[in-house]
Amino acid sequence: MQAFAIAAAGIAGASERFAASAARTAADPFADLAGETVERMTAEAALKANVAVLKTADDMYGSLLDILA
Repeated sequence: MQAFAIAAAGIAGASERFAASAARTAADPFADLAGETVERMTAEAALKANVAVLKTADDMYGSLLDILA
């Protein structure tokens, strides 16, 4: 059950980082365009990794329930 909470927190954090970077870029598009692009790409990778953790944990719990049932 802890894997779900950790993955959910990671997804929320990555989403916040992405949104903050997008807001900074919208406010001043040419201030640090390269840095903000890297930040959004990093946040996207973190989001995908946390979604993969969530899916794996779901599969593991499903397998456990199948074994116990």
